[in-house]
Amino acid sequence: MLKGIFLCFFLVSSFFLFAQPGMDVLHYKFEIELSDHSDTIKGKAEIKILLTQWNKSISFDLVNLNNKGKGMTVTKVSFLRPASSVSFQQQNDKLIITPSIAFNPDDTAVIVINYKGIPADGLIISKNKYGDRTFFADNWPNRAHNWIPCKDEPGDKSNFEFLVTAPSKYDVISNGKKIEERSINTYKKLTHWSSDIPLPTKVMVIGVARFAVKEYPDSPPDIPVSAWVYPQDSITGFRNYSVAPSILKFMSAYIAPYPYNKLANVESTTIFGGMENAGAIFYFEGSASSNNTQESLIAHEIAHQWFGDMASEKKFSHLWLSEGFATYLTHIYIESKYGTDSLNNQMKADRRQVISFSRSNTRPVVDSISPYINLLNANSYQKGGWVLHMLRRQLGDTVFQQIIRRYYDKFKGKNADTRDFETVAEEVSGKNLKTFFDQWLYSSSLPQLEISWQYSDTQKSINLTVEQKQSLDFQFPLEVQIKSSAGNSTTHSLLITFEKQSFTLPVSGIPSSVIIDPHTSTLGEWIVKENK
Repeated sequence: MLKGIFLCFFLVSSFFLFAQPGMDVLHYKFEIELSDHSDTIKGKAEIKILLTQWNKSISFDLVNLNNKGKGMTVTKVSFLRPASSVSFQQQNDKLIITPSIAFNPDDTAVIVINYKGIPADGLIISKNKYGDRTFFADNWPNRAHNWIPCKDEPGDKSNFEFLVTAPSKYDVISNGKKIEERSINTYKKLTHWSSDIPLPTKVMVIGVARFAVKEYPDSPPDIPVSAWVYPQDSITGFRNYSVAPSILKFMSAYIAPYPYNKLANVESTTIFGGMENAGAIFYFEGSASSNNTQESLIAHEIAHQWFGDMASEKKFSHLWLSEGFATYLTHIYIESKYGTDSLNNQMKADRRQVISFSRSNTRPVVDSISPYINLLNANSYQKGGWVLHMLRRQLGDTVFQQIIRRYYDKFKGKNADTRDFETVAEEVSGKNLKTFFDQWLYSSSLPQLEISWQYSDTQKSINLTVEQKQSLDFQFPLEVQIKSSAGNSTTHSLLITFEKQSFTLPVSGIPSSVIIDPHTSTLGEWIVKENK
């Protein structure tokens, strides 16, 4: 996800509520009815669950009706399998269901929930910039339970399907494969989408609007890449989204085969600049009408299809495993197309953002801060990307790519945390990387260096001293390039391990300058001065 554009109308209470831990959702079937006459939706959820422990009741996340008339009201709950009478109540944005029979661990059940209401959030019902009515799911991070009963957390993945009844003039886009589209009567039609790949609720979506649709002829074999844009934006939108097939091919070659059966790029009226919904990415309205192709934005969201969607973080505190990965894989794509200078320029820009952020923030990258919206910051994105960049620089391109591929292969369709990624990196590289991960991801510090140097004409060398001024001593390689007045240059790699270290570096002539980190490989800030 790119946070670039969002509106802060989150319900703060929703960030702290979770369905019961002793339940694994296996399948959702959501029947949703939408209307142009009101913002009230009618829903029917058929949910298959596996009970991993039994607590006499079953609970799902679902936002209650509030004093503004928004929220969901449950009208009926029943068990299909096994048959059982039930009682239920809505309390504290949870639907609590108590069946008349007890369950044992590893039992399964199918529950049907009928409900209706005006979504307080999660499903954005509004008008687009052209005044046309639209309906877009916008579930990140855990806002899905504003409009569907669910277990609304990234660690729970399941198959799902949406059966959407809407006015006939609208098209419906969702994850997975379109199973059916048929007219119900003159005014309504039913569209059925189904995903057989387990996904977290944060990327389960529907988009309902008037769309112009184009499938790109250069799509990869058997993976149609399409653009879904408002009809008024068809010319610019089809052009702007046309980079998607080549980006998808690059990411597939670099990481692993694309995991879904399609890639729809959708202009939407939501709150984020881009949202990586699996196989159906939503972009902000201006992405389809701008003269800018939005190449980096599209690359970022496509990278998420692997990292964030298929390989997901166990908890939002490890969000960098989504956002840092998407940020850096975008840079790798840009490097492949435009060269290393483009990568280095972007890393320098990201470094400035990380440093600026660190001056007013004392939290690490792996962070349990709430509400989760506060995780959309330079730690999760730019610093997370920098961690991957330094890992690549220190281990080499080949080993780094092997780590990315091994990590994805191990956790595709699953969830991981930072230590899981660290373990994979150590297995592939054969190195102990605990210090690397601890200092960059579990500490809020950054290297702050005072570097001084002095030339010795008699010894034909310079004495260079590096002093770490931050509270935590880092261990990292630091490149130093020495340029001579004759136009020659030499580069030395120094291992920084202590608070203060001195190095004697041979030179071929009188030095004209000393350049720190000439190849943009180190995250930190420094002051360099010559002692005469």
